[in-house]
Amino acid sequence: MNSKVFTTLEYGKIKQQIEQFLVTDAGREQLVSLTPSSDYQQVKEWLDETADGADVVRLKGEIPIPNLTEIAPFLKRLNIENSALSGTELAHIKKLLVSMKVVVSFFDTLAAEDVKLRSIDELVSQLDLMPEITDDLVRSVDDDGRILDGASSELRSVRRAIQKTQTDIRSRMNRFIKGADAKYLSEPIITVRDDRFVIPIKAEFKQRFGGIVHDQSASGQTLYVEPSSVVENNNELRRLQLSEREEERRILIALTATLRPYSDSLKNNMSLMGHLDFINAKAKYADSVKATLPLISTDNYVNLRKARQPLIDIDKVVPNDIEIGEKYRSIIVTGPNTGGKTITIKTVGLLQLMGQSGLFITANEESHIGIFDDVFADIGDDQSIEANLSTFSSHLDNIISILNQLTDKSLVLLDELGAGTDPKEGAALAMAVIDAIAAKSSELIATTHYPELKAFAYDRENTINASMEFDVETLKPTYRLMIGVPGQSNALNIAEKLGLDESIIEKARAYTDDSNQDINNMIAELTEQTRKARVDAEELEIQLQDATELQTELKAQFDKYQGSKQKLFEKAQFEANQVVSDAKKRADEIIADLHKKQAQVGKATVKENELIEAKGALNALEVEPNLKKNKVLKREKRKHDFHKGDEVLVKSYGQHGTLVDKQKDGSWEVQMGILKMKIDPNDLEKEKSVPEEKQKYRAHVSRTRSSGISPTLDLRGERYEEAMSRLDSYIDSALLAGYPTVTIIHGKGTGALRNGVNDYLKSNPRVGSYGYSAPNAGGDGSTIVKFK
Repeated sequence: MNSKVFTTLEYGKIKQQIEQFLVTDAGREQLVSLTPSSDYQQVKEWLDETADGADVVRLKGEIPIPNLTEIAPFLKRLNIENSALSGTELAHIKKLLVSMKVVVSFFDTLAAEDVKLRSIDELVSQLDLMPEITDDLVRSVDDDGRILDGASSELRSVRRAIQKTQTDIRSRMNRFIKGADAKYLSEPIITVRDDRFVIPIKAEFKQRFGGIVHDQSASGQTLYVEPSSVVENNNELRRLQLSEREEERRILIALTATLRPYSDSLKNNMSLMGHLDFINAKAKYADSVKATLPLISTDNYVNLRKARQPLIDIDKVVPNDIEIGEKYRSIIVTGPNTGGKTITIKTVGLLQLMGQSGLFITANEESHIGIFDDVFADIGDDQSIEANLSTFSSHLDNIISILNQLTDKSLVLLDELGAGTDPKEGAALAMAVIDAIAAKSSELIATTHYPELKAFAYDRENTINASMEFDVETLKPTYRLMIGVPGQSNALNIAEKLGLDESIIEKARAYTDDSNQDINNMIAELTEQTRKARVDAEELEIQLQDATELQTELKAQFDKYQGSKQKLFEKAQFEANQVVSDAKKRADEIIADLHKKQAQVGKATVKENELIEAKGALNALEVEPNLKKNKVLKREKRKHDFHKGDEVLVKSYGQHGTLVDKQKDGSWEVQMGILKMKIDPNDLEKEKSVPEEKQKYRAHVSRTRSSGISPTLDLRGERYEEAMSRLDSYIDSALLAGYPTVTIIHGKGTGALRNGVNDYLKSNPRVGSYGYSAPNAGGDGSTIVKFK
């Protein structure tokens, strides 16, 4: 694909925005080399990877990859016999191997949770964990490259000897610092000169101590002396330190030799981790700009639904529907300048480049992109002073180059086609260029302000007019693209709105050709109809969305009701049968007692058939009880027949409250003392009515610790709106539970969730203070909240 289009459409700015999400050198190298592909299979593979990354970001926040330094320069030295990597270089390799283990474990967890991925798990399976080498490096080198005691028993032994010798030296020298000789010292400290322990002595008392002078102060008044009593100890320390360095050198050589056979594997691991980092960055970028996965059309059918320019703030940009390649292959966008024509065609080209690079696009779901072999663009004032070319000449030079490279699989974007010369000749040239591009079956979107091209586009096969909507009332463009409607000249209408004398306006209209007036009137009417249709469609879409959400909510509530009803039915049936069972048991006891008495008296005071009939009647009570008259079921129904103002018990908190209002999701807003909380109806139980004179005592809510509420809330992996809703409910619950302090875990990530938590806590009057956790307890990944 031609490189000039990357500059014209500002493709490099998209790559700059992605770069902020990368954490590895290898990932940055892959971003630098990223360009769009015209191979369908390659584009699909890239998009599948990005889609996997987006699923991971949505579910878990991100793939856990730390900052990784490129190890390729270190690996080159592995091929040199008897060479040794430094501790720092080994630490970087260790960090790579450890992070790979974390990543593999992370994806194993996703697999255990039955998260379905398209292709990224295949990449993870190619990582060579090298567990034995990883263990050796973890045991031998710390994160800063220092050789650890566990690297060898010899190193551990010599370091213990060094520590003991240093302790002995300090013990001897402390006698000078704390004893009677301390007054002869410049400072009561032990310091080091030339790797030997010394003390600072006033120059005039150097004979008193003896020993070796290693240094003196700038003024010459202080001498740094090694007392003779510790000279031999310092000599021993020096010998041990040399032994330590030699052992460290041996360990580095041994570790390097261990890595040497795995040079290619390590290089491949670094590349794979870089690629995972790149996928992660693409997914996080897509999440940040609310981009979606595009569908790929092998017929180069482009259908962008609510497409947004990714380089404009999402809150300011105007989305547009843009379609080309099926019903028509050329779009001629006419109308005055400053209406958004240039931004619109740049949006089409940039989203196409992004999609063919395996990036999500800033458009609604189900949008289609094509697979073009090249995208050509001639946009903006390309005047070249150095080449002595005017604007017209420069544009014409670009168009000639484009025409020479076109194929039937190319997308061409031309801005202000034919501008910069005589209007009639410019319009004629524009028509000829459009015909030449159409002859090669390329797809074309061209903008122009020449009115002649409106009729030209109407008469041409596979070509359609388009324009940018303009609000004559406010005299401002709306930046909305209208397909099928040519651009309207608003000069006279704008002049009239601005207050130009009406006689001048009428005279101007008289000078205007009648056919042009008719065309403008027709376009004005068509524009208004199109605008009204768009507004109606947007309103209907909102109504449909609301209706869909309501239907989903009602279905969820109905399912919940059905489940609750069945549980209540089963409970009531069980309790009813229990009552009957107890009654039958009691009846059996009575009958047995009657038999006993009958045997004792010897007379049949009670007839046997009467006893059998009575027992049969009791047994019949247990078979299919009449639940409509069952008092247990009726009592359960009454407990859950809620109305506004009812006194209820909130079971999970063990607190009394009053029903305030029923919410759309079926929950109830409950007033418990000074707190109002949303409670699920299954967590409520209706209480018996309370006499009016006693009701005033029911407003008190005693704050007790509830075993149902955790002192920690974990918001990681949740969407921003859901997290803020959960946080609000949780703070109410924690206050009610009586917790003085709680912890909110929000993770680090991009910081959006952390900032949202801080903003909420800042505005909550019940929060006394808050701050990040200690570094060893999560740092700025969690916040400690203290209540007033």
